[in-house]
Order: sequence, then structure tokens, then C-alpha cells
Amino acid sequence: MGWHREVVRELNATSAALLGLLHTGPMTGGQLVAAAGERFGSFFSVTRSQVYRELPVLAEAGLLRLGKKGARSSQQYVLTAAGKRAFKSWLNSPWGADNLRSPLILRLMHAGQLTAKQRANLVNSARADYLDHLDEARADAKAAGNPYAKAVAEFTVAHRRAVLKLLDAIPTD
Repeated sequence: MGWHREVVRELNATSAALLGLLHTGPMTGGQLVAAAGERFGSFFSVTRSQVYRELPVLAEAGLLRLGKKGARSSQQYVLTAAGKRAFKSWLNSPWGADNLRSPLILRLMHAGQLTAKQRANLVNSARADYLDHLDEARADAKAAGNPYAKAVAEFTVAHRRAVLKLLDAIPTD
């Protein structure tokens, strides 16, 4: 049982995201990347390289086991009982700093170093992207199947609106 506490102490948010996704059933690395983008994309990014770096570590720790081999040598991963316990422990642990990591906001912070045309291009393309995704976020909020997913989807709508308000505040001339 001592190793379990040690693993949980070292479980990072990316690993926890993967364990959470695997509660729905076995998935390959590619399926996990796609599912993470679909379920968490608006608030927590998970890259392909992060997924493929974490999977062997989680398997070695006994939190996942290898499942069926798929097409083109794809490997399924299956959540173990220890993985379920580790995920539950992670859910109940202190979360630490909760930082927003936005390349767009970082760019906007330094937008004064751009020409007026470059700044306008940045703001206009970001606005178009956020408007497109705002409609999607609203649809997700309406379709949310449980109160937790609904709360997160509503946060996503509010976040997208806040970024649009930020974009409106950036001088483009």
C-alpha cells in the first residue's frame, strides 16, 4: 500500500486526465488524445506527446494494464483497480495552483510590440475563432448530461465571452 501513496503523490494532472478518461473503457493512445480534446479541450490541453509519455509510466506503476493490440500496432490501455484508486485519491487531494495557460493571452500581453496591422490580424483571427467556439460551447452546455459537465460547459461559455471582451479591449490602431 505504501507504493500506492507514493504514486498518487506523483500523479500529475495529465496522468489524472488519462485515468479519468479510461473509466469509460479501454482506449489506445490516439483515442485518448481525441477524447481529451473533445472532453477537456476548452479548459485543459493534453498533447499527443504528453499522452504517449504518460501511458508507459502509468502502466509501469500498475495503474493501467495493456489491453488488446489494434490496427497498425496500436495498443489499448485498460484502467486497473489500482488506477481507479489512484484517480479517486487524486480527485480528493489538494489541487495546488490553478493556472490558466493561454498562448493567446500571452500574445495579447505583448501585442504592443506588433504593428497595428499585425495586432488587428491577431485580434480579428482570435475573435473569429472564439465566436465559432462560443456557439459550440453553448450547445455543449445545453446538451450536458450531468450537473458537473453542465457546470464546466457553462464555465467554458463564460470563459469564451471573457476572452471576447478582452479582445474588444485591445487597441488595434
